[in-house]
Amino acid sequence: MSLRSTLFSVGLTCVATFAMAQSPSAPLTIVVPYPAGGPLDTSARIVAEGAAAQLGSITVENKPGAGGNTGANQVAKSPKTSNQVLMGAVATHAVNPWLYKNFPYNALKDFKPIALVARTPNVLVVSAAQATKLGIKTTPELVQYLKKNPDQAKYGSGGNGSIGQISAEMFKSLTNTRMGHTPFQGSKPALAALESGQVLMVFDNLASALPQIQSGKLLALGVTTLSRNEALPNVPSINDSVQGFNVSTWFGLFAPASLPDADARRYADAISAAMHSPAGKEKFKKMGITPEELTLDGFAQFVRSENSKYEFLIRAAKIKID
Repeated sequence: MSLRSTLFSVGLTCVATFAMAQSPSAPLTIVVPYPAGGPLDTSARIVAEGAAAQLGSITVENKPGAGGNTGANQVAKSPKTSNQVLMGAVATHAVNPWLYKNFPYNALKDFKPIALVARTPNVLVVSAAQATKLGIKTTPELVQYLKKNPDQAKYGSGGNGSIGQISAEMFKSLTNTRMGHTPFQGSKPALAALESGQVLMVFDNLASALPQIQSGKLLALGVTTLSRNEALPNVPSINDSVQGFNVSTWFGLFAPASLPDADARRYADAISAAMHSPAGKEKFKKMGITPEELTLDGFAQFVRSENSKYEFLIRAAKIKID
């Protein structure tokens, strides 16, 4: 083979290798580490539909298990050519790393944050009947009751290590109050126990608790984010009376750390355009979600901050799952 032919062959090989690095051979897959039908799954499908025009075919794969760890670990350890991204969340990247004794991946080093999709509040609720009986209509009145009755009340949650438990433990720490914890297998039994008077209070996802709040069975004392939520415009932020309280359920897209920066920017631009298109915003609005603006470096900084915050909270609460 002549030198010219050899150089030409090497050049073709380099071009092919570069093309593979920039455009993985497999179509893009968004892995959702939770069952189908939830807000992460629905959001992933909205993003997939909207971003397909720029990124090509996008599939959504549900890979639930171990509180989100199974699907997240699949993406973290995926081969470069598999072209997978993760619809990760506060659990997979901020809570679980400090909650599980045997954690399978590095939440910060194994991923490249692409775009924050949404932040949604939880809400502090009490039974309307019990609130009337005890004279509790506001968060300060709840704190006053707990201080006068240390260790007498219990809070409920959707399970050990849930964001509901973490929120309550943060509340106890900031208000210097004491109460027990009764974990349940999910939100529905926790709210049922609240209505029956088994527990005094529950921190629950707003979407889950909203029907009972609207029906008058539950009284919302405060939302867990710094600002009010348009679904409950008359309910203040807990931070208004408990300074430093700020907990939100958030989720967004993460790629494996090996994804080239150019592809990360391309994904971020397409995902952001899908989220903020008229069709995308309308679909998110029906879920009670306002799409976020954070992408790439801004989202990465947010994830590091959340990871550090929950390290402190979980260590202080001494919560661990085997």
